[in-house]
Amino acid sequence: MTAAWVMLVVAGLLEVVWAISLKYTQGFTKLVPSLFTLVTMGLSFYLLARAVMTLPVGTAYAVWVGIGALGAAVLGIFLFNESASLLRLGFLALLIVAIVGLKMTSATS
Repeated sequence: MTAAWVMLVVAGLLEVVWAISLKYTQGFTKLVPSLFTLVTMGLSFYLLARAVMTLPVGTAYAVWVGIGALGAAVLGIFLFNESASLLRLGFLALLIVAIVGLKMTSATS
């Protein structure tokens, strides 16, 4: 895996962190969670920007969003008792297939 892909995966994981931490900011009224969210958001965008210097922007953005959406949904199930219906889990599985498929068909592997 190239450095660009590593940066992209880390950027996606940071997206999960900031998306989940949004819940704890209470609408950006709590200082520490708000600062944490903004810092992880900035790092996530920075790494995404670095990754798209090498990777196709459409692929990188889709993978970044996919990792973030998948991670936030899975953590939402565990942390916030969100729905874990079979249909929802099936669609999350489709996200995994899409992320892997985009990686496998990327011109810059």
